[in-house]
Amino acid sequence: MTDRDMPTALDLPMVDPLPPETQKYFDICVEKLGMVPNVLKANAFDIDKLNAFTGMYNDLMLADSGLSKLEREMIAVVVSSINRCFYCLVAHGAAVRQLSGDPKLGEMLVMNYRVAPLDDRQRAMLDFAAKMTTASAEIEEPDRQRLRDAGFTDRDIWDIANVAGFFNMSNRVASATAMVPNDEYHAQFR
Repeated sequence: MTDRDMPTALDLPMVDPLPPETQKYFDICVEKLGMVPNVLKANAFDIDKLNAFTGMYNDLMLADSGLSKLEREMIAVVVSSINRCFYCLVAHGAAVRQLSGDPKLGEMLVMNYRVAPLDDRQRAMLDFAAKMTTASAEIEEPDRQRLRDAGFTDRDIWDIANVAGFFNMSNRVASATAMVPNDEYHAQFR
């Protein structure tokens, strides 16, 4: 790999050859996404770390939840916007554009979610995720109650908190390692 091909600024090459189950997972990514996301390549220097990352990601973002996939991606973008995580803004901004069918929504969430035409449920969810990102120790019962009043269950609140927490962690790792988003994301769903 050339420096330009490295998913991060760290010299941590992928295991070669990849274990068969990892190669199959990467092949599915290419089939469904047209690429292997660089975040997966970045973690592939240690297959146990890659499996832990993908297990948590898939559970939070794809498993059954009272939150739609779009809502979870919206949280990812808002948290990443506050943290100024280039990788996640590009990758999850594309997902918001895809799932919503609205390129403007993706851009609004990237720049400032407060300008987006959100319903009360989405506004409460994103306000909570934003507060969790900037001042998690200040979250109190009225913050959770606002989510309940907007129609979220306590299980949904758990999911909102976990998605926001996951992206706060992954934003920091992506920024600290200069993780580069795949070029393909930039033009998707515009």
